[in-house]
Amino acid sequence: MTPDERIAVADAVLARSRADATEVSIETSRLGLTRFTHETVNQNIDQTNTSLRVRAVVDGRVGIAATNAFDASALDAVAARAVEIALLAPRESTPPVLAGNAAADAPAGAFVAATAAAGPEQRASVAGAIFAHATDGLWSSGYAMTANYGLTVATSNGARMSFDGSDAGANVKMNGPDSTGFAESYSRDVNALDGTLLGAQSARIARETRAPLAVDPGDWTVILAPAAAGELLRYLTLNFSAESYSDGSSFIAGKLGTPVLGANVTLRDDYAHPLNPGMPFDFEGFPTQRVTLVAGGLANDLVTDSTWAQRLNRPNSGHALPAPNSDGPQSSYTVLDAGTKSLETLVAETKRGLLITRLWYVRIVDQRTVLLTGMTRDGTFLIENGTLKCGVRNMRFNASIVAALKDCELGDTQRRTGSYHYSLVTPAIKFNHFHFTSVSPY
Repeated sequence: MTPDERIAVADAVLARSRADATEVSIETSRLGLTRFTHETVNQNIDQTNTSLRVRAVVDGRVGIAATNAFDASALDAVAARAVEIALLAPRESTPPVLAGNAAADAPAGAFVAATAAAGPEQRASVAGAIFAHATDGLWSSGYAMTANYGLTVATSNGARMSFDGSDAGANVKMNGPDSTGFAESYSRDVNALDGTLLGAQSARIARETRAPLAVDPGDWTVILAPAAAGELLRYLTLNFSAESYSDGSSFIAGKLGTPVLGANVTLRDDYAHPLNPGMPFDFEGFPTQRVTLVAGGLANDLVTDSTWAQRLNRPNSGHALPAPNSDGPQSSYTVLDAGTKSLETLVAETKRGLLITRLWYVRIVDQRTVLLTGMTRDGTFLIENGTLKCGVRNMRFNASIVAALKDCELGDTQRRTGSYHYSLVTPAIKFNHFHFTSVSPY
């Protein structure tokens, strides 16, 4: 559906609603996913979906109903059902404020027509370029993905917000007898995906970490490539939600304006960053603000939605998730500012440490300190006297990302990294103290 078509449907639902106030959200999406293993495409998905969600407010009570049918009877039914649910709901302690008329321009590069038009042949071409590097006892597994999506939010208060975006990505793990190597790429533009480069990078890492050495656990100096750093940062950014700040589960609770991370650390939420341009308004239709979360190590700001802006008497930063949700507002476009040293320099200045390509199976152990546990994966190198000596067996860590970011150095080049659940921008990070608890047998 085009933005005009989505707005026309939203207006039709608003005209049907008998609520005191009504919000209509229409989402469209298309996902193309090509998976491969052992140099063979083993799965191809082409999935489209369109959904409509109505939030009705009646006498301070809220009801939400959804459908993916768009005929007249379905629109009648979903509008009526939202009101019926509202009449059965308790009154909200903080009644929602629906968005009014406002403007929010999409950042440059958020939508690329070539990505929206890409088909399985283009994804297969990326995979084929990767396959060419699966030699010398290596085999590949991974995926190539293309997607496009649209969102329109319309309210009885006059909001008419629409956005269309695109995305593309690929990752690969090269597998050897006793080592693996990883590479990834994400962009709004499918033409930026370079299967030849991804295949070469992942194969090089797998070859250079063969016959991995077992090293003793304990405190180590580590350098995390962006893919590994992102797996930790995704848990840090949950703490800048106004909800987690208010309920005391955030590590910055009660600490706004005070030092919480190293003085060289600045963390932002920036939907307009050129490496990850995204939606300029939230799922309530309020314009999204670019927020500096940590400024030079100081806890600087929170992200809010309409509810938490009221409760904390703070500005609405436009970071609402789709209603209903129990997570509160969230940072969706996290950016860690770069430092001044190249990855090569960070390695050269390390007397003894580890270079980590990727982390996996990361989980929270203690939310207030953001103590995390997880394992290394797909390429860990031993650093001795500033050079990469050999591969290292995988290790399990227990470390606080907050404590680690109090004594760190940052690479000078930002990369976009992510997975199915998050997308963020970060440079490589060097932690001078990072604790490992055990070594795996592989």
